[in-house]
Amino acid sequence: MAITLEQAKALRQGQTIYHVSNRNSDGTPQRWRVTSVKTWKRNPSRVQVGLKYGLRHYDTLREHDLDLVCLTEEEALGEKA
Repeated sequence: MAITLEQAKALRQGQTIYHVSNRNSDGTPQRWRVTSVKTWKRNPSRVQVGLKYGLRHYDTLREHDLDLVCLTEEEALGEKA
């Protein structure tokens, strides 16, 4: 099950989330570490989550991309998008 907007806002630095479709070579979902969470007071429907994967790969998760990640590895394996 993909994360909701409220769950994305509750993420904290260092927390791990799992990608639904990207897999490692052994078939496990990719693990992304949260680096920052940004929210807006004027527009509560927005969220921007900074992510890190591996040694040098960074990405940003926004409110329209929340269906790409899950909070647990089991959920990410079950979705197989």
